[in-house]
Amino acid sequence: MDLSTHAPTALQAALQTDDWFAACPHALQQQLLGLARWRRLAPDEPLFARGGDADGLCCVAAGALRIGAHDAEGQAAVLAYLEPYQWFGEISMIDGLPRTHDAVADVASQVLVVPRADLLAWLDTHPVYWRDMARLACRKLRVAFVVLEELAQLPLEERVLRRLQLLAMGYGSRDVARRRVRVAQDVLARMLGVSRQSTNKALKQLEARGALRLHYGEIELLD
Repeated sequence: MDLSTHAPTALQAALQTDDWFAACPHALQQQLLGLARWRRLAPDEPLFARGGDADGLCCVAAGALRIGAHDAEGQAAVLAYLEPYQWFGEISMIDGLPRTHDAVADVASQVLVVPRADLLAWLDTHPVYWRDMARLACRKLRVAFVVLEELAQLPLEERVLRRLQLLAMGYGSRDVARRRVRVAQDVLARMLGVSRQSTNKALKQLEARGALRLHYGEIELLD
């Protein structure tokens, strides 16, 4: 669906499915939509790169983006997989420092980009809404703590299941989890920092115990 051709009210209704945006005051919602610019991305096209300028707050409107970086050997690590209507880029928006990771389209995608300078100018005259920017950053920080704890304590099979559950909940942006998660096994493996073979084995074990069911191109969560 090409949301860029839809009326602002239709877009705003779609964005309400994200908990953070839905909880924002109406004035902030309207300002974000009023300032936003559309970016269309082809598969594997970058939205921004690690070390790039802090040019705005972003939201996936269609498609999906991989958030990650490359190691010293040039291997791509995936830290997050963002789908509609998840917001991101708030760290550089707040502190003005360079982007911490790459953001690359996994499929043909559309992204809303709220220019940093314009948003900061509005927030300077409406400082009460900085609390909402902090809420977005804190939600990401909570997720990061959970992932770090799982990395230290859980076996791979459980880490795979918990990461799928996290994706189904949109990293905490949804009240109700999606039953099906559309993510490639190689992307899931890179998110967990393990081989595709190890990830596939863990998925098979989870399927055998009735926690999920594997389909072509997606994974159905049963537990």
